[in-house]
Amino acid sequence: MGSKTDELILKIAKEIVVKFIEMGNISPTSFHDHFRNIYNTVEKSARASTDESDPAAKSK
Repeated sequence: MGSKTDELILKIAKEIVVKFIEMGNISPTSFHDHFRNIYNTVEKSARASTDESDPAAKSK
């Protein structure tokens, strides 16, 4: 994945965590663990989406 994709993944994960903190579902003290899990989930989703739209990735 390119740096633009990585930057977008980071931005999306951050926005999700901020919303959860605002709603009270995540406390700032547990930010680290939650952010890592959310980031990994967003990254996996982005990769799956990229792989589905990339014909070369399907042949691997």
